[in-house]
Amino acid sequence: MPDKKAAPASLQTMPEDYGKWLNELKTRIHNAQQRAARAVNSEMVLLYWHIGWDILHNQARQGWGAKVIDRLSHDLRTAFPEMKGLSPRNLKYMRAFAESWPDAEIVQQAVAQLPWGHNLALLDKLNSRDERLQHNASKTLKHKGHRRTLHEG
Repeated sequence: MPDKKAAPASLQTMPEDYGKWLNELKTRIHNAQQRAARAVNSEMVLLYWHIGWDILHNQARQGWGAKVIDRLSHDLRTAFPEMKGLSPRNLKYMRAFAESWPDAEIVQQAVAQLPWGHNLALLDKLNSRDERLQHNASKTLKHKGHRRTLHEG
């Protein structure tokens, strides 16, 4: 008796509700991917804040200069070669970020919800913490965090 091969999945007759169910699954998968990306982003922003905080306090306590940041960058990039964001310039941004947001609770609740690049744009564009918080709440999150909204009036 010859082997009967099953028809390819695309040619089989599907149950009546299959299309609806497939769309629901796609939506769930997409939403889970977005939540995962936001969680990763939030953790990275918090990590960057903690690194900046440590740099800020060690510079104040021990008088560290810019050369320490250069060395730290080199050592971290050697330890984590696959990780981006450990350049001397970005470490200095981490320091400025921590200096601008000294309250860890605000960072965790509001600021870490934005991608790192958005936070840097806010640091560069707006001078006061209140302006950044207001911009954060009213424009960036309202417009789903598109980077272009940070550069508009």
